[in-house]
Amino acid sequence: MMPDFNRRHLLVAMAAGALSGIAGRAARAQADVLPSWSDGPVKQSILDFVKRVSQEGTADFVPVPERIAVFDNDGTLWSEQPVYFQFAFALDRVKALAPEHPEWKTTEPFKSVLAGDLKGLVALGEKGLLEIVGATHSGMTIEAFTKTVTDWLATARHPRFDRPYTDLVYQPMLELTAFLRGQGFKTFIVSGGGIEFMRPWTEKVYGIPPEQVVGSSGVVKFEMDADGKPVLMKEPKIEFIDDGPGKPVGINRFIGRRPIFAFGNSDGDQQMLEWTAARQGASFMGLVHHTDAEREWAYDRQSHIGKLDKALDEANAKGWTVADMKRDWKRIYPFEK
Repeated sequence: MMPDFNRRHLLVAMAAGALSGIAGRAARAQADVLPSWSDGPVKQSILDFVKRVSQEGTADFVPVPERIAVFDNDGTLWSEQPVYFQFAFALDRVKALAPEHPEWKTTEPFKSVLAGDLKGLVALGEKGLLEIVGATHSGMTIEAFTKTVTDWLATARHPRFDRPYTDLVYQPMLELTAFLRGQGFKTFIVSGGGIEFMRPWTEKVYGIPPEQVVGSSGVVKFEMDADGKPVLMKEPKIEFIDDGPGKPVGINRFIGRRPIFAFGNSDGDQQMLEWTAARQGASFMGLVHHTDAEREWAYDRQSHIGKLDKALDEANAKGWTVADMKRDWKRIYPFEK
């Protein structure tokens, strides 16, 4: 029989070892705030930047009110292929509204939509796109449009994955935005997509409330309805395009502070990253590079959606962070095992 003295020492040592192991695992789990990001320079650059600007007394410290982080949406927070998801919504709306507009069967761009002729639709260019958006995003109150978007998201399925479009959000970016908020950042969406298309669902999906969404917008008019109730009506006119050079303008107009952290994925985000880089003090500029054809898509310079060309050259020249999806993301979507 083992002497009591030795037994006590052994049990204490075993308990201490077990507790040490538990504490070590807990510490590692707590430390890995970006578990879907592969260990490497990209992940480390994010962690290092956030640490530098969050530590009071350091040269790069940024007060909490100034910790503004902006993210493009399409191709940065969720997928954007084979067409922008808002455009898929607009095409479905054309089909849903077609019985009320028999003239659409012979009138472009609606004729191409109803015939499923996407090549013909693309050939019509921006003019055709604006006509479709005008016809499907106007003539209703803000509340009615919100319900239309919400209903569509609840029923529509992505053609490749056969899942709701809101399932195709990027798990690494969900982790990143949550991590930033935990470090005193305020996270904003700054997207070329429609502001009223995004606002109904961004808080539930991303944790970003509607007042922190900046996007393209149409004209909205205040009027009284038949019951004498005040309403905001959506009109078929473009008010503001939040893309390219419009992004810094939108940030200034709606946020009022220059970001210290910006992430995009295309040439449409280049000016937003340049505006962030030009601030006095520390700044972080990041691009998502779509390189994984198997799990998502691989595209950049020649793509008709989310073209990444000049912005990629500038990122490489200036040392901005480029997240290679295939290399830097262990997991792309939340539904992946």
